[in-house]
Amino acid sequence: MAYKFEISKDKAGEFRVKFKAPNGEVMFSTEGYSAKASAKNAIESMKKNGPDAETDDTTD
Repeated sequence: MAYKFEISKDKAGEFRVKFKAPNGEVMFSTEGYSAKASAKNAIESMKKNGPDAETDDTTD
C-alpha cells in the first residue's frame, strides 16, 4: 500500500481531501469545498507545490 489522497463528502455535503498513510491513518485533511473540481485542484496544487515547501516552526 502507498500514501494516497482521498476525496470524500462530509455531512454538510462538502468535498474534503484526506491524505492517508499506508496504514490508513489520516495525516491531514483540507477545508470543505463546495465543488469536487475544487478538491481535485487542491490535490494538484499540493502535488505541484509540496515537494519544495518550507517548514515554519513557530514554537520557538
